[in-house]
Amino acid sequence: MLTSDAAINALIAVFLASYCVTLLINGSVLIVLQKSEELSWQPRFILVKNLLICDLLLISVIAPSSLYALMKRQTVQFGIGCLVQYTFGTICIACMFYTLTLMAVERYMYICHAIQYINILTSKRIKLIISAIWLVSSALCVVHVILLISSPIPEEKITMGLLCDPDTLERYLGYPPAAAIFRKSWGLLSLVTCLLTYAVSYCSMYKEARNAVEPFNHTNERARNTLIFYGAMVILQLTPYLLQALIDFFVKMSSNTLQDQNTGNRLHLTLLLLILLPPCANPVIYGFRNKEVRNAIPMMPHGSVSVLD
Repeated sequence: MLTSDAAINALIAVFLASYCVTLLINGSVLIVLQKSEELSWQPRFILVKNLLICDLLLISVIAPSSLYALMKRQTVQFGIGCLVQYTFGTICIACMFYTLTLMAVERYMYICHAIQYINILTSKRIKLIISAIWLVSSALCVVHVILLISSPIPEEKITMGLLCDPDTLERYLGYPPAAAIFRKSWGLLSLVTCLLTYAVSYCSMYKEARNAVEPFNHTNERARNTLIFYGAMVILQLTPYLLQALIDFFVKMSSNTLQDQNTGNRLHLTLLLLILLPPCANPVIYGFRNKEVRNAIPMMPHGSVSVLD
């Protein structure tokens, strides 16, 4: 996949740095949230903790495997380890999608239905919903893995990727139609649900904020900026999976030429690098940027943040 030692060493440095940074900042925010008596029970921060746990597990699945493959100058081999890596990685990604969706709903309930919020979104119910998210994600992933291994498995164990991602496995197994259709349908439904939920929730919150200040002829600039900020952050979260859709389209349309193979390898590497971004960014977006979290850290500067945050 890579022939240049300089490129391989650069990728090793990027993966190692991303892994260490993610462990450090995610772990720090998790400890702060867990130790804070004021924050640990709040539904909002229970969801944030679940998101950070997803990030930690995902980066712990992706980074060591990719680093090992890069240091060995070889792609991953198909086997039990590959399937386990794919299963845990896919479950974490699915849980991340559903947690982000639920976080948008939680903010919508807090802003637009404050009276019912306390009775509906209790910490106990949020924990039950999170448990359901993990169970549903695990069940759907197991179904997809069963569909994958139901197809004939080649004798050659070497795949074409640094990671056991959907494109690598499906290409190795000859693109089994049932598994591919199931994955794409599940992924598209999750993607659309997340985007629509964010759009409806944050637009409703923005209207609520504007209604609160319009009688005084003021524009809620902070509410608009917050809406734009979180919209951009959601796009950042979804970029790797939009690229995966591009890879699916590329594989379907390309011919078996060397140029196409090289392009596919570049897309695969780009996807891996983009997947590293959300785990590094999430603790800053949903943790350190929040005033309540900063107040729980004595050495952090304290500042005002919109309630929409």
